[in-house]
Amino acid sequence: MSVPADSAVPFASSAARSGAPYVETPVAYDAVLLIGFGGPEGQDDVIPFLRNVTRGRGIPDERLEEVATHYRHFDGVSPINDQNRELQKALQDEIDRRGLALPVYWGNRNWTPMLDDVVRGVYDDGHRTVLGLATSAYSSYSSDRQYREDIARVLGSEEGTGLGEGADPMTIDKVRLFFDHPGFVEPFYEGIRDAVSAWLDAGRPAREIRLLFSTHSVPMADAERSGPPEGDFGPGGAYVAQHRAVAEYLMGRLRDEIPDAAETDWSLVFQSRSGPPSQPWLEPDVNDVIAGLPEDGVTAVAVVPLGFVSDHMEVMWDLDNEAKESAEEAGLAFARTRTPGSHAAYVSGLVDLIEERLNGTPAAARPHVTPLGPWYDVSRAGSDENVRLGFRPAAAGLAP
Repeated sequence: MSVPADSAVPFASSAARSGAPYVETPVAYDAVLLIGFGGPEGQDDVIPFLRNVTRGRGIPDERLEEVATHYRHFDGVSPINDQNRELQKALQDEIDRRGLALPVYWGNRNWTPMLDDVVRGVYDDGHRTVLGLATSAYSSYSSDRQYREDIARVLGSEEGTGLGEGADPMTIDKVRLFFDHPGFVEPFYEGIRDAVSAWLDAGRPAREIRLLFSTHSVPMADAERSGPPEGDFGPGGAYVAQHRAVAEYLMGRLRDEIPDAAETDWSLVFQSRSGPPSQPWLEPDVNDVIAGLPEDGVTAVAVVPLGFVSDHMEVMWDLDNEAKESAEEAGLAFARTRTPGSHAAYVSGLVDLIEERLNGTPAAARPHVTPLGPWYDVSRAGSDENVRLGFRPAAAGLAP
């Protein structure tokens, strides 16, 4: 991988090459690249998709078939691709409404449209200064660094297209993590407000209502390495700290706007664990917590999918089926609140993030609802290490 001599950041625009945490000078981006996880769109796609997701781990198809049952329950179709098509269109409509003259492309890590093919198309269309927007809001290996590795791999010549090298290279920067941007947070607030208000209006005491803010579990060792190494984030690293900070904001706002909800309590919980029992992952599991709620006098639980941007498989299967069943077994009223999806506030907020980079908005003027924000434009050195894989080349950040 070749990097310009004046660049501390691989494949970065000229404004981001210095490696400063915030890019506060305008950048004339000529395209936006929406980067997703991807998902199967038919029964024949399921196992090949899961092979892509688990590539390099040597997991046999028999074990993959255990996970495949979740997709097969929905005829082998993950909702995530249609959700990204909808988001792509909504972003393009909002960008056009603002007169920004930027086309929005979309590519995936694990299924068609594959990122490699899309990047070639972006290049062939004449675009060279691209701004990436990954469909993930928080710090961790899989939710941040792996997307940056995807960009570096695709632009490099060893495994990818080589379009980031040579005499006429493409650069791809990435918008900051948006876990505490008001546009991302607003749909979650509306969901908890509506769920709690409905139960209060029906006469249920606030102390009998519990909110569980749920996110994807990750290996504890990886969680501890999330965010920059110099950060003092406490147990679970930046990944846990960011989720807690957003949940605290949401609960504070709920209690301020609905005083009758003052006695409603909350917890941060985890879901969708996939590692071996011998490997410590973030806990507690959402289903274990739900099972114990009646002992605390709780009669109603609202699960808030705080770690997810849309209603994809982990939300539809792990929450809408498994968590709901756990609540039914515990005799609890159950609600699962919405994800951002293509909510107007979320879409507008994402375009605000694009405009931050177009305009070089100073960090001090960037909106955020927790003390942890605004997060960095350029990832800091050593952020989000994967313990199993170590550091691999990654764009939009300082090495390693």
